[in-house]
Amino acid sequence: MKSPFAPIFLALTLLAAAPAQVAIAKDDKPSVSVTGVGSAKAKPDMANISIGVVSEGATAADALEKNTAAMSRVLVELKGQKVEPNDIQTTNFSVSPKFQYFKDGKPPVVDGYRVVNSVRVIVHKLDNLGAVLDQAVSSGSNQINSIQFGVDDDAALEDKARVGAMADARHKAALYAKAGKAKLGKILTITEGSIARPPQPVFARAARQSSAPVPVAPGEHKVSARVSVTWELKN
Repeated sequence: MKSPFAPIFLALTLLAAAPAQVAIAKDDKPSVSVTGVGSAKAKPDMANISIGVVSEGATAADALEKNTAAMSRVLVELKGQKVEPNDIQTTNFSVSPKFQYFKDGKPPVVDGYRVVNSVRVIVHKLDNLGAVLDQAVSSGSNQINSIQFGVDDDAALEDKARVGAMADARHKAALYAKAGKAKLGKILTITEGSIARPPQPVFARAARQSSAPVPVAPGEHKVSARVSVTWELKN
């Protein structure tokens, strides 16, 4: 006897080129699998910046002394800008020789030393970010590596994106089911995909001297979620 689901299965199979999959479950019931995408946006309310001091000297001790003095001034200024001590963390510290190279084939020789000290700083008040950057450079930082804007309550934004992804998946599945003259039944599987964030801007390594705060544009913080869902199909 001809199966009443044969036309449904055939119609959905013809739509398989789209991001949906039709499969026969172990209990021989038709199903449709789709991937939903959702996103949520919010105005950033915090920033994560990387600030460093690079110093050079004839000896390692000389370079270290210069670097220590400069970084100490930077840390004092950061705390003066109401940055909490818990929001400042050392991320890199290195002492390395500098080499002078010759074109006549002579082996390179040590020509001084370089000390690099970098800290990660979290700024929770974006209105103060420009002043923080300006004071860091003015007090001795000569390396601003990067800046990333974010949201303190990122988990709530992720959940909003997940809800949107699920709604998108249901919309697609219902569309395919309707095209195949079927209806959505119960959900068989739910598989969460990746949580994505757009790339953040990077500041060039540059020193700056100015009486005006550094202008910053936080833009918009966006989170995207993906979910794969399989529904049972009903006649």
